[in-house]
Amino acid sequence: MVMHKKVAVLLSGGVDSSVTAFLLKKQGYEVVAVTGKMFCSPETEQIVTNAKNVANSLGIEHFVCDVSEDFKTQIIDYFENSYKIGQTPNPCIMCNKKIKWGKIFDYAINELGADYIATGHYANIKEQNGIFYLYPAKDEKKDQLYYLFELNQEQLSKTIFPLHNLEKSEIRQIAEENNLPSKSSKDSQDICFITKPMTTKKFLAEKFGDTTGDFILKSTGKKLGTHNGAWQFTIGQRKGIGLAYQEPLYVISTDVEKNIVYVGVKNELYSDSLKISNINFQSGTKLENFDAQIKVRYNMQKENAKISQINNEFIVEFESPISAITKGQALVIYDKNDGHLIGGSWI
Repeated sequence: MVMHKKVAVLLSGGVDSSVTAFLLKKQGYEVVAVTGKMFCSPETEQIVTNAKNVANSLGIEHFVCDVSEDFKTQIIDYFENSYKIGQTPNPCIMCNKKIKWGKIFDYAINELGADYIATGHYANIKEQNGIFYLYPAKDEKKDQLYYLFELNQEQLSKTIFPLHNLEKSEIRQIAEENNLPSKSSKDSQDICFITKPMTTKKFLAEKFGDTTGDFILKSTGKKLGTHNGAWQFTIGQRKGIGLAYQEPLYVISTDVEKNIVYVGVKNELYSDSLKISNINFQSGTKLENFDAQIKVRYNMQKENAKISQINNEFIVEFESPISAITKGQALVIYDKNDGHLIGGSWI
């Protein structure tokens, strides 16, 4: 039995984290719930209330960890500053690293005395010869390895992902059958601090204001029109350009200092290779020249690549050209044979 093992479940009040807590309690763990208070808003208070309701229904203690100050400086400021310098940020990866497996992890392990933390992420941790590896979850549509590449061995050794062998439909069924308060909750949105009717574009417009700049056709240098701020555009974007041309136009690159958005046709978006300065190898064992599968954004299929170290850089050569590689996003690397997470790097 695992009665003596204490697990702190990061409870948002949503269906995934609720079922995580339910399953661990059923397995005999001593379960407590921790909700991170990310920022001060009515939405956050509702999250805390929802989580408390779930904890009460399961008969477990509920703690609130106020991380709003760190969330502001390390996530929201990072998000804004990335756009300011012409990059497209990934706040979910950064939040996992700095907040969930940062401040909240430390609080759960050091202050609450938990042996493990657990979350509703769709991923599978396997130990092999004392090394912890992340493997894909059963529900490949929900698989979240991409967002977890920054986690280290100590964090993985003290983390449990109980949902790895369940499909989303099975998780909802468990919540329904056990009448969990979250049984009909919707899936969480991408950027938790930008809630409807606010959009990312409106959020950034309020921060930076409108500044008129030029659309330039990258192949010829010809001006095609104007826009209200280069920070509004990301590589590969097609919607919202609003320019008449004989072929569909895409954002090829931006120059935020000069407030220029360079546009072009689709085939100009493709790249055969990518240089990165370092790789975070999750196992701790560094590889120098190897074949793997990679993603340069979450919602793409894995692609085959050859990765070589040359001096202090890594060259990633793609088997097939990849579209819209974007500064600020993550290159995440997977084993070709069994799909486990090798590591990753910021582009």
